[in-house]
Amino acid sequence: MRALVTGASGFVGGAVARALLQRGAEVRVLLRPGSVPNLPESAEVEIARGDLRDAQAVCAAARGRDAIFHVGALYSFAAPASEVLAVNVGGTRNVIAATRARGARLVYTSSIATIGGMRDGILPDELSSPTGPPPGPYKKSKWEAEALVREEAARGLEAVIVNPTFPVGVGDVKPTPTGAVIRDFLDGRIPAYVDTGMNLVDVDDVAQGHLLAFERGQRGERYILGHANLTMREFLEELAEIAGRKAPRLRLPHLLALGLAHADAFVEGRILGRPPRIPLEGVRTAREVMFASCSRARRELGLRQTPVREALAKAVRWFEERARRGQRGAS
Repeated sequence: MRALVTGASGFVGGAVARALLQRGAEVRVLLRPGSVPNLPESAEVEIARGDLRDAQAVCAAARGRDAIFHVGALYSFAAPASEVLAVNVGGTRNVIAATRARGARLVYTSSIATIGGMRDGILPDELSSPTGPPPGPYKKSKWEAEALVREEAARGLEAVIVNPTFPVGVGDVKPTPTGAVIRDFLDGRIPAYVDTGMNLVDVDDVAQGHLLAFERGQRGERYILGHANLTMREFLEELAEIAGRKAPRLRLPHLLALGLAHADAFVEGRILGRPPRIPLEGVRTAREVMFASCSRARRELGLRQTPVREALAKAVRWFEERARRGQRGAS
């Protein structure tokens, strides 16, 4: 397999590139100037420099590839909406054009955000979709980008969609919002929690799910790559057991969390010009319980599901080691 991976400087993209290398694939990664792949120094990958918003750079990076894994996205609740949409929607449009021009097969990394949360006690699956308007630019961009891929697949593009839930594990360098919870818990910076829920999955299982989707996925279909449904309290209690710390017991009402997020956006964003510590889009998202059914990926792709405590233990060890080295990641 000759593969192109976008987003290999990030958590999931780096894991996909590692999984491909372990399979013996010839791997090229598309990275912005100055970015480095989230891979061991010994990893043998070809680096193509360019921005997802640059159609020519994307097309050039796809030259000679038969597999394209489009993992790259701007995952930010603080970046300007125009930038989020340009990277996530415009970049996906460029990847689609490159895939078609090169006659490759595309695996597009979407998000659980395009599936939506649990309603009336029913677990969402691949046939589900969110209700109401998107809570912010990031989710809006993922909805629009996935729709582009589905439309092009209906026109014959060889494309499969995967929807990771909330990955945890080794290599969460930036970190993701879930990784930030783990990091902040280990630092003793979570005195309270918002009552919500999520589906957790080992990032290495997500990476393998991408490869399985390339090999076995049906064109135009989507597959939820996830594993265990946990409430936020259960998530923190698991971390407490692993790390030997106490889990917070104070539950913060959602309306209070929303008020704090608005206040933080005003002080940090408007007055101080810094990214808010309590992202408004993230708090709005927490209103939904993001549980999911992952049976289709298990049944049709053969998705591996590492026990959630094992996945969280790997994440805890990784964050603790980074803290010892003074590499805590963005606050």
